[in-house]
Amino acid sequence: MRKDAIEVVQGDITRQAIDAVVNAANTSLLGGGGVDGAIHRAAGPELLAECRTLGGCPTGEAKVTRGYRLPAQWVIHTVGPVWRGGKDGEDKLLASCYRRSLEVAVQTGVRSVAFPAISTGIYGFPLERATRIAVREVRAFLEANPGLEKVVFVCFDRLTFNCYEQALAEIS
Repeated sequence: MRKDAIEVVQGDITRQAIDAVVNAANTSLLGGGGVDGAIHRAAGPELLAECRTLGGCPTGEAKVTRGYRLPAQWVIHTVGPVWRGGKDGEDKLLASCYRRSLEVAVQTGVRSVAFPAISTGIYGFPLERATRIAVREVRAFLEANPGLEKVVFVCFDRLTFNCYEQALAEIS
């Protein structure tokens, strides 16, 4: 794996000029708040129309749609777990979100993908714990799948950015 294969940026995931962005969706895939709402607004009504044909998505899984009005060609929708104290399999489900999203990316022919901090907003997953899981899963996937060239963690705020930077330093 190349050293520059993983990048952390602070910014707006809907403005990333990358092959695919990951949407931290809810199980209906029909839009919501946070990253999900922002992606749906930026992509336009065609995204919602396509999502209606997918039949939802279980927690820990991922599905792909076109990106429509986004700079990204694809949107990979994944449903993160709601934090319930850590004894309900949340870590495994969050790890699965990253793995399944990356698997879908490779199956779709994507070379670069941007992730938000899945489940760390309204779903309440502890940020430091979530970032360690994200970095571990992405690093392991990239080592086994050299066709995927770049993964960008797009952080909405400085605190999230700092947590990802710390997790990268610890796991490197």
